[in-house]
Amino acid sequence: MSDTLYTAAVITVSDKGFRGEREDTSGPALCEMLRSQGWQIIHTAVVPDEKDLICRELTDCTDHRQATLVLTTGGTGFSPRDITPEATLSVVERVCPGIPEAMRAESMKITPHGCLSRETAGIRGRTLIINLPGSKKASCENLSAVLKPIRHGVEMLQSAGSADCAAPEGVMPPANERPSVDTWLREAKAHPDSDKVGMYLTHNGIVRSTARKAVRGNDHSAGQVTGMDFSCDREKVQAAVAEAQAMEGVYYVRVWVNEGLLRVGDDIMLVLIGADIRPHAVDALQALVGKLKNECVTEREIFSE
Repeated sequence: MSDTLYTAAVITVSDKGFRGEREDTSGPALCEMLRSQGWQIIHTAVVPDEKDLICRELTDCTDHRQATLVLTTGGTGFSPRDITPEATLSVVERVCPGIPEAMRAESMKITPHGCLSRETAGIRGRTLIINLPGSKKASCENLSAVLKPIRHGVEMLQSAGSADCAAPEGVMPPANERPSVDTWLREAKAHPDSDKVGMYLTHNGIVRSTARKAVRGNDHSAGQVTGMDFSCDREKVQAAVAEAQAMEGVYYVRVWVNEGLLRVGDDIMLVLIGADIRPHAVDALQALVGKLKNECVTEREIFSE
């Protein structure tokens, strides 16, 4: 995906910050965190705790500047002037409750006061808007808890339909639509973590004419394979991908698994792993392919009569 997909605006909501009576530390900290993950900051602003001005800034960032992500910091507490969530809800078209739920859950691990944050999140057009607390520490902790799924959410917003083969976090394209490994590699090298990758390894599984038990147990009684009835549990595949992504030194994972009645020579799966060093790439590829074959797919060989 193009780097221009990951564009962000950061808005600090603070009466004192707007008047120059308090230094804005949370806004710059959020910008730095985003930049470290490959986001391009296209706009920053400090606005007072005034609903109309907050709404105006949000719509400017979404409708005119067309940022794919807008973060606000401040105005999410119980004080009478804390109205950032109300302003946000007045401009979004769809609410995303899971994001603030995840952030509050993470905050509760640190302090019971985390439940008092009223932050919200939602979608306007193709922009994701997320409220964060006003303090530098809390805003960074909250963003860290959801930064990875935020990236995937932005990718889905910018795609033509639902999540597809362009998503770099391992989301599978539809069965029977074999992706291009060359395209995968181009996308991998455009990913923000590409500078950490020292090796890419691929696996291409195909339907063979030799039966499994002949290969594994030297039993040739079944005859020649002419095809395969192949299917997979996609939730299990995604779980396996997540495990591979969490392995040491792994920065990029892509998986495609075919389904249906396949012929000899047809592809059954493609896997791409990007890791810092060869041992980590090899370990991750072996672990992922093994889990896919042993736990995620169902294959029934079809033999000639």
